[in-house]
Amino acid sequence: MSPRPRPLLELDRADVRRARSLARTVGRPVVRIANQHTTVSVERATLRLAGLAGADHERVPWVNHLVDAVREGAGLEHGVTLPVWDALRRGAAPDLLTLAQMASSRSVDFRVPEGKDATAAARQSRTAVARGIRTIDAQRATRDRLIKRHGDPKQRPWVYLIVATGDIYHDIPQAQEAAREGADVIAVIRSTGQSLLDYVPEGATREGYAGTYATQENFRLMRAALDETSKEVGRYIRLTNYASGLCMPEIAALAGLERLDMMLNDSMYGILFRDINPIRTFVDQRFSRQVHARAGIIINTGEDNYLTTSDAVEAAHTVTVSQLLNEYFAKEAGLEDWQLGLGHAFEINPDLPDSFRMELAHALLARTLFPDAPLKWMPPTKHMTGDVFRGNLLDGFFNLAGALTGQSILLVGMMTEAVVTPWISDRDIALQNVRYVLGAAGGLTEDFHPPRDGFIQTRARQVLSEAIDLLQEINDEPGKAPLLEAIADGTFGEMKRPATAGKGLDGVVVRAAGYDNPAITLLENGQTR
Repeated sequence: MSPRPRPLLELDRADVRRARSLARTVGRPVVRIANQHTTVSVERATLRLAGLAGADHERVPWVNHLVDAVREGAGLEHGVTLPVWDALRRGAAPDLLTLAQMASSRSVDFRVPEGKDATAAARQSRTAVARGIRTIDAQRATRDRLIKRHGDPKQRPWVYLIVATGDIYHDIPQAQEAAREGADVIAVIRSTGQSLLDYVPEGATREGYAGTYATQENFRLMRAALDETSKEVGRYIRLTNYASGLCMPEIAALAGLERLDMMLNDSMYGILFRDINPIRTFVDQRFSRQVHARAGIIINTGEDNYLTTSDAVEAAHTVTVSQLLNEYFAKEAGLEDWQLGLGHAFEINPDLPDSFRMELAHALLARTLFPDAPLKWMPPTKHMTGDVFRGNLLDGFFNLAGALTGQSILLVGMMTEAVVTPWISDRDIALQNVRYVLGAAGGLTEDFHPPRDGFIQTRARQVLSEAIDLLQEINDEPGKAPLLEAIADGTFGEMKRPATAGKGLDGVVVRAAGYDNPAITLLENGQTR
């Protein structure tokens, strides 16, 4: 995403350095814990990269069967690949799929190989997984080639629009029409509750509720359709889905294999709002972000969600803290600045005096702290009342804030928010709102310079100061991982999530000294073989 002129605040550089330093200090113990554990989803994602796909007649994926069988027979402490390729070398099955099918009936004995057997199994598993990594590399090259051929959107911010009917075959024409009407990024919302499924559904799906299931085939179908539309409209249309929940690593791998362009991937969302175990989340998150880094995928983080459960003024500094932590975790996993779609939202009560000025202060603070990140700016939802005329006006204010503060990704607000799932006609009106505001005021970012000690600058400095204080408080928590203690205490989003509880805890495994995962090795070292 090319840079554009941005109105930056005058922040104390020492404060900015201190904020980032504290975020690193708080984040490092969590990374150490992530490096000491694996999860069933990380191991399943590794098998998917090795080419294992499909499901049984009850739609249970073969990767689930194989990982469960290895865990029962040999344990996952050394990773899934050593026992699996050892079994293949011993002639238990002719190929990976047959082995998984046999494992589903527990007709294969697994062991952790040693010595030369372990070396040979590691070598062969690395060869298999490397083919998946090379596919991801090829898909990234294809994206670059198509962007060069069709071009990027000329305007900033990119217009981001959601579709999700539950039926992928209904989603596709809606997504294509949205692109023709001006959307640059299409996001397909997942079916309600998919984040809590400990498996990835298989095939093209038509029965999602309030969203469409994230599956490899659905990814492939939508990507192919948007490639056709990119050619038609003369600009590359990006596709977004969700790498979150209990299958975060697997969905990240599938996104890389099918050339998705953005993925929602927040470091704490699943912990706070889906009650997924914190250690499970941080382990899965690190692997998924390594995949995203390799695939050239932009992540979208979920700071906007904090403001749906907390007051947007009083809790503004928690958004900044989360952004700083998301930045640290993302860069540690290999993501670059241009891939950090850090989140924030237009959620201050519009009835408050100076509400719009405070929104500008918060948006400018994010833009100033992360000048090279493609920030994702979320529209009003919490204070939408069902009055569609007021809602359309609020969305116009939101669009204007995006234009004034140099946002990168602008999610299209719907005046029917909190009333109905939007119709195509609702989206058309919402896109008209975006087009008008960006056409009339899109260049204001060059002219908008808040006075040095005015309301906006002062408010932004206050929020940054409060963020530094909170990071210091977290750092002062007792224990080896203060951030986990802070999450348990309800610091973020007023949700208390202890590290010893939560969904998916039983899928967390402590790594043994000889743990081997060729996907992690290839991703961390930037290797292809």
